[in-house]
Amino acid sequence: MTAKLNVNIDHVATIREARKTIEPSIITAAVICEQAGANGITVHLRQDRRHIQDRDIELLREVVSTYLNVEMAATEEMVSIALRTKPDAVSLVPENPTEITTEGGLDVVGNYENVRNAVEKLRSAGIFASIFLDPDKEQIEAASGVGAQQVELCTAEYAELTLSARAAHGDGAKRASDEIERIREASAHARSLGLIVAAGHGLTYRNISALAAISQITEFNIGHNIISRAVFVGLNQAVREMIDSIKIA
Repeated sequence: MTAKLNVNIDHVATIREARKTIEPSIITAAVICEQAGANGITVHLRQDRRHIQDRDIELLREVVSTYLNVEMAATEEMVSIALRTKPDAVSLVPENPTEITTEGGLDVVGNYENVRNAVEKLRSAGIFASIFLDPDKEQIEAASGVGAQQVELCTAEYAELTLSARAAHGDGAKRASDEIERIREASAHARSLGLIVAAGHGLTYRNISALAAISQITEFNIGHNIISRAVFVGLNQAVREMIDSIKIA
């Protein structure tokens, strides 16, 4: 079965917020992605509101007809927003105010009770609960323990190894292969615990196929590379190209 694609449209809002104006429209972006065949829309409501705003979540909930996945920190404020707006899914992620983008998976082991409380509130409200994790067995087991229904494996290390200068020097190719195997083993372990497996972070048209071939991964969340490609070919075409890249595997 081909994995689903949720398109992260945060960076459409990044462009809008650069001028604090009304365009480009996050709603129009979501509709175009769905028309192009995306299985869902993902946005990250950050605590500093650097791109997606609270009102965006409200409007997207009214418009998105496929699947609305909202990434957020496991804080009381964020969970309360989720309970009010009722997205289809919430992905709990770590946040560092100084980071450019999410730097790694959530430490469920070190924040067990806080994450468990957030998951309980989400699930009680009928919201699908996912946790963004590094491909680490201990963290996966903790995610299962707190009641998560899905884990999204962070692919940042794999992406860096395949796209940066690291890939062209020394043992870069072998390390990338080792990281694929690490993700494969983590995916299998998560499935053995009854968890659904997603993946994302830094994935592109050029490196997605190796992970799309991992049968346990049923969903990808991809944003920056699609929006970057859309600058040149349009959003509809950019989404279609990523869907085709996933299907090739």
